[in-house]
Amino acid sequence: MPAGVGDTVRVEYVSRVPRPPLDGLIDDLYYLEGAPPYARLTLPPMPAALLIVNLGAPFRIRTGTEIETTEYADGCVVTMPTRAFEFGYPLWTRSVGVHVKPWGLAPFLPMPAAELCDRPVTIEQVWGRPAVAELRDRLATADGPHEMLTLLEEELMRRLCETAGLGLVRRTSSVIAATSGAAAIGDLSVAAGVSSTHLAQRFKELIGVTPKRLARTHRFAATVFAINPAGPVDWGELAGGAGYFDQAHFGHEFRAFTGLTPTRYVEVRRRFLREHPGHAMDGWPLPAD
Repeated sequence: MPAGVGDTVRVEYVSRVPRPPLDGLIDDLYYLEGAPPYARLTLPPMPAALLIVNLGAPFRIRTGTEIETTEYADGCVVTMPTRAFEFGYPLWTRSVGVHVKPWGLAPFLPMPAAELCDRPVTIEQVWGRPAVAELRDRLATADGPHEMLTLLEEELMRRLCETAGLGLVRRTSSVIAATSGAAAIGDLSVAAGVSSTHLAQRFKELIGVTPKRLARTHRFAATVFAINPAGPVDWGELAGGAGYFDQAHFGHEFRAFTGLTPTRYVEVRRRFLREHPGHAMDGWPLPAD
């Protein structure tokens, strides 16, 4: 993937797809530096996980279950969320990170993903303080973003380990993604030759959620990405095309995932487009201010 730059004066964003076998776990590695578009951003749940190594001032995260924000100095690990969380940036931020496929964190975690569901943790809690301190030092002194991404990629390659059940979860998740969440979960377990209970257990261990929850998130994400906030939206057609029972069901899902009504969501997206056209972060995060 070529480097991407949005809001060219205020933020530098560089990303690339990792080499095999990491490309089966990770969507992209990225470098981010600059002034964020907003001090606080809301990130609705999506079928992905996230790992960030922070190289600047601490950032803060508040999940839907917390009242207070928590500070993250060294970085964070976020398994696939089930509810929106709030990400608070410092005035100037600098980090390298990884956008991870739903199952992609499992080979790098010392604990089941279910233990981290909606509970972001620091990088130190996952990899240990000495190793993370050394990694951050090497990244901070690297010669530019591309070398930094190479260093992070090498660290992930070194930590990659065999994970029981990963093939099963990856294959089944890929079918769910290909159908935008419309696949019948019972049919998936039959096709995989395992019980629905076994499949759900493996999903919770490696992704943190059940296949049904992953499918629900895929359907919502596909529906939201089909919205063009710059133009008019036919909510009835959108809800029906996505397989929701009716507009009420669709509206309920919207509030569950974003905390907003569909119309309010589009208003917020339009605000982002209006105030920061072409910004690298536009598309999923929403202004929380």
